[in-house]
Amino acid sequence: MPAARESLLEAAGAALAARPWPAVRMVDVAAAAGVSRQTLYNEFGDKEGLGRALVRREADRYLDGVDRALAAPADPAERLLALADWIVRSARAHPLLRALLTGCWGPGLPTPGPPPGPTDLARAVCERASAATAPGGTSPQRCELVVRLALSYVLVPADGLRELIGT
Repeated sequence: MPAARESLLEAAGAALAARPWPAVRMVDVAAAAGVSRQTLYNEFGDKEGLGRALVRREADRYLDGVDRALAAPADPAERLLALADWIVRSARAHPLLRALLTGCWGPGLPTPGPPPGPTDLARAVCERASAATAPGGTSPQRCELVVRLALSYVLVPADGLRELIGT
């Protein structure tokens, strides 16, 4: 039931946006998706399974977004800038993605399952960035530097740092 699965993940994501994960109820997720609780349990087994699927979907969406960011500009350097900007903006807007990228899981989020973790995602993004900027483009080291700088902004947002140093 791919349509039911996606509807359930959408409903779970919306519920998570509205309240912390411990307060998300399976019955509410099923009702919001327009399916029975039994369908929800058949798809994911339990709430932890639903949470792991939600985390996995966020990781997949992140990598799809990376590919889109790298595809837009023609110039390799512009591709890297677009990628860094997209990483920072996306992580700022999505707490679940921020947790995936940093490894900092708060009590209001589902428990992550097996990888990908921050290192796996960073490696995948570096590989994609190197491939997207390859012939005559940017070195793998430069791609890694851009990705690491973007992730540093995710960990320590510029606004807080500007406040701290008074600029």
